[in-house]
Amino acid sequence: MRVYLLVMLVAAAVTFLTTPFARWLATRTGAITAVRDRDVHTIPTPRLGGVAMLLGLTVAIVLASQMPFLEGVFVSDVDGVPIADTRAWGIVGAAAIVCVLGVADDIWDLDWMTKLAGQVLAAGLMASQGVVLFTLPVGGFQALPSSRVQLAVTILVVVVAMNAVNFVDGLDGLAAGLVAIGGTAFFLYSYALTLRTTPDDYSSLATLVVAALVGVCVGFLPHNFNPARIFMGDSGSMVLGLVISGAAIVVTGNIDPGETSGAERLPAFIPLLLPLAVILLPLLDMGMAVVRRLLAGKSPFHPDRMHLHHRMLALGHSHRRAVLILYVWTAVFAFGAVALVRWDARTVAIGLGIASVVALVLTLGPLRTRGRFLDDQDPRAAELPVATVTPAAPSAPTTGPVPAPGRAARPHPSTPTSAKES
Repeated sequence: MRVYLLVMLVAAAVTFLTTPFARWLATRTGAITAVRDRDVHTIPTPRLGGVAMLLGLTVAIVLASQMPFLEGVFVSDVDGVPIADTRAWGIVGAAAIVCVLGVADDIWDLDWMTKLAGQVLAAGLMASQGVVLFTLPVGGFQALPSSRVQLAVTILVVVVAMNAVNFVDGLDGLAAGLVAIGGTAFFLYSYALTLRTTPDDYSSLATLVVAALVGVCVGFLPHNFNPARIFMGDSGSMVLGLVISGAAIVVTGNIDPGETSGAERLPAFIPLLLPLAVILLPLLDMGMAVVRRLLAGKSPFHPDRMHLHHRMLALGHSHRRAVLILYVWTAVFAFGAVALVRWDARTVAIGLGIASVVALVLTLGPLRTRGRFLDDQDPRAAELPVATVTPAAPSAPTTGPVPAPGRAARPHPSTPTSAKES
């Protein structure tokens, strides 16, 4: 456990220390999120946080590859012959591809077909290195019939996971926090699974990757929580979705259908189904958005202000309260699933019911309309139309033209990049 915690700490430290560089890079390249009608933030904000996330992930995996304890992750023993296991590097390489794709999108605003093609390419690379889904939890455990079907389903799962995380990335600190919470639950489950299946070797690729991912999210959150100084952008959300889906696919290879009891099968595959991280909210938000837009005769990628986080704000919650309450819901789903490994279904159902009632009270109760608990730093911002809100930064007033709605533009030379952001 200590080795995995060290990897998590390294990933967090590298991400935290390199995020200012990513912010500087965003201001130099014009990767700035303009203020649009559907947005919650009130001033243009840099959005290349995914660069720092990729650096944190890469450094953590490279460090892990030098640890004797984790040698089994990078070298497989086949009939007594050591053979390099490239799955970890396949995940890192695929993450690099989607990060570059996201950076290009954050700067030049790519069309959806180009982004989809890049996502498929990254998922295909990861599959070519052995990160492949061989079974599905349909009627028990059903093996996929051929390598082509396995490849197609793997790519589909990875692409869905990337877009699910991207869809939920709408409030400061929301996506990073949800993945950190779901990833922590997944880490605990994967580590417990490793202890049970290989008691003589605690090295596990899934556990390693999730530990690094949780560290990346924790390191990024201080820069991204409200008021955010930088957004992760598509470069970050796609990296998070790809890495956690890769870890979920890997963990299916550690499950023996003949030895896994019914109580353990559900949590074993929930990370794959929801999607791949024991977090329900991103997939739920994406599914609702797609159905909503198709019924309205619009493209599934047409933006709107009806995501879960928008609905939380409409209920009367502040930006910070909305994020923290969504954290609570994620923890309920994630740790409720993992609890099935240790406790019987009845006990878990009772605990899950109590936790859900508490979360529901926090969501719909008096907290949303009374008091100032966890209000945003500037409560007046929520009362003003988004298009007319201006940042309050007496020491560094913002000047220069505001980018047109829906477009990212380079900051005006006279616009200070250190102005307070929200």
